[in-house]
Amino acid sequence: MIGEATARVVANPMAGPAPVWSPYDRGPLELHHRLPGYEPTPLLDAPALAAELGLGGVLVKAETSRFGLPAFKMLGASWATYRAVVDHLGEEPTWRTPGELAEALRPLLPFSLAAATDGNHGRAVARMARLLGFGAHIFVPAGTVAARIDAIAGEGAEVSVVDGDYDAAIARAAEEAGPRCLVISDTAWEGYDRVPRWVVEGYSTMFWEVTDRLEAAGRGAPDVVVVPVGVGALAAAAVNHWRREGSTTSLVSVEPVGAECFLRSVEAGHPVTTPGPHPSIMVGLNCGTPSPVAWPLVTAGFDTFVAVGDDAARQAMRRLAALGVPAGETGAAALAGLTALQRGDTLWRVGPDATVLVLTTEGPTDPTAWWGVLGVEVV
Repeated sequence: MIGEATARVVANPMAGPAPVWSPYDRGPLELHHRLPGYEPTPLLDAPALAAELGLGGVLVKAETSRFGLPAFKMLGASWATYRAVVDHLGEEPTWRTPGELAEALRPLLPFSLAAATDGNHGRAVARMARLLGFGAHIFVPAGTVAARIDAIAGEGAEVSVVDGDYDAAIARAAEEAGPRCLVISDTAWEGYDRVPRWVVEGYSTMFWEVTDRLEAAGRGAPDVVVVPVGVGALAAAAVNHWRREGSTTSLVSVEPVGAECFLRSVEAGHPVTTPGPHPSIMVGLNCGTPSPVAWPLVTAGFDTFVAVGDDAARQAMRRLAALGVPAGETGAAALAGLTALQRGDTLWRVGPDATVLVLTTEGPTDPTAWWGVLGVEVV
């Protein structure tokens, strides 16, 4: 059984009609089909987990290996990079393979991409830079573990550690923008919002895969979707897909205690910054400020905001591993949040007939820590 998890839960006082804006089409999915290594990630039925949590069904979307990377981030990074490069070029080149695309972009060289990251987004941006023949400069916050830095560097990127938190890394990456460098960020700031919108659009592939799989099986949309939330880009994509007119799907966000910037912001009724340091092991969610692009969608489209502690994430990692899903700390957050709801006050529980989709967004990006959570000593 999954143990109880300490959590904060807030019913969204700002919920209302969601101002969806991203194109509800398959453009990103079509691009992803053209990239090397594309295949839909698994959508797993977990009846034993549903029984434990008192639910009608649990579906696990396992984004633990996407394009050979241990997270879903390549979906947003690839689409945003492509749209930003086409915009910079001034025309859409003709190509069938990434090699042909790189050849079409040769007149831009020397050229580079820059990004801030806790690990996965930056690695994905670096991978796209390598595919296109560009350089990459990735900025990470202080305290980023060596395994994540090495993985980014392994894509051919220059990695710089910023003396500060994730928000400080974002500010430093923004300074790289110029005629020969595009900043590919998943959060927005004043004067910079087109690329973060494209990141949101890119994440739609994950949800189209779920929809197509369920429709092929003769099943309807899930009753509830549980989403791990950092700056809000994935959450905005979830709103854009699941909360269109006529939809009855509910959305639940999960953040780490101490970095619950959306939860605190909806309590305040406006965006607030959760000051660092943000020491949670759910490093991909250690974000102090909601993205201005994501804010209006997430605050209107989500029903419930949950903040969980690290012990809840560790328990969820162990439970997912037992299901055959090797989830990292961030990747296990959604299950940790769902568990907190079902094991806590009855006021917050999801009904016993509901089918819940859990987004497991990351595999083990720090393998030594992952084995340690599972109770296996690494020599």
